[in-house]
Amino acid sequence: MLIRLAEGRVFLRAPAKVNLFLEVIRKRPDGYHELTTLMVAVSLYDTLEIRAVEEHSEVRLVCDQPGLSTGPDNLVCRAAQLVRERFGVRKGLEIRLTKRIPVAAGLAGGSTDAAATLAGLNALHGLGLDQEELIRLGGELGSDVSFFFAPPAAWCTGRGEIVQPVALGRPLDLVLVCPPVGLSTAQVFGRLKVPEAPLEGQGVRQALAAGDVEEVGRRLHNRLQAPAEELCPAVAEWRQRLTGIRPLGQLMTGSGSTVFALARDPVDALRITRELRLLREEGDGSRVFIVRSCD
Repeated sequence: MLIRLAEGRVFLRAPAKVNLFLEVIRKRPDGYHELTTLMVAVSLYDTLEIRAVEEHSEVRLVCDQPGLSTGPDNLVCRAAQLVRERFGVRKGLEIRLTKRIPVAAGLAGGSTDAAATLAGLNALHGLGLDQEELIRLGGELGSDVSFFFAPPAAWCTGRGEIVQPVALGRPLDLVLVCPPVGLSTAQVFGRLKVPEAPLEGQGVRQALAAGDVEEVGRRLHNRLQAPAEELCPAVAEWRQRLTGIRPLGQLMTGSGSTVFALARDPVDALRITRELRLLREEGDGSRVFIVRSCD
């Protein structure tokens, strides 16, 4: 997450994430599911500009994406309000959000925007919050928010808010395919069958730390992929297309609908993208991004 301060305002880049491993352990009494997941931040960014103002005491959000709520239910507004209430901030805020991360795509666009807002207000108001305090605040907002204070990679447990940084042995090159339809996380979890014997992710963590991308590709796993494919056949179709292009591995990220291919290197990522373009049907509305793990 990049931060730049200038004349009473802060500018931020908020990265997307992919899940290299996601297992569901059990359903909790609070209605959430206990997870283990390995997440990596990638170079697909939303941008935020946050300005403190004296003219009013409200949180005002504007966004370039029509149809996205800019009201108090937006995670950016919720993050800003949490900081204002917790630390007694009285100044008004004007926030401009430019979206590039697709919505409802399993890339945590809303969560990363919320994390950027927390980090931006920490810098803008000189609150002096350290990484652990920001992680705790993020956990109050949503399951994926805390991860963005521990990039580039982390092993996340609980409902996703307990974060343990993981070494990244070498950069990862990936190709994301985002179908034009999003998926509801609640609906995907509603179709999930919790496994009797959940998989452990020690192998993929070790491979990531060692920089063994071929082994990472062999160990990709997402328990949510099967129910997501039932709800959205396009996820299965793109996964099958990616399989035919022969990357190191392919997987859906989060609760979908984005699928990604793990490439051998930047040149291989370009090859995969060229072959994908030949497979895309004209007007299908899907979006393809070449990304790399963040520094």
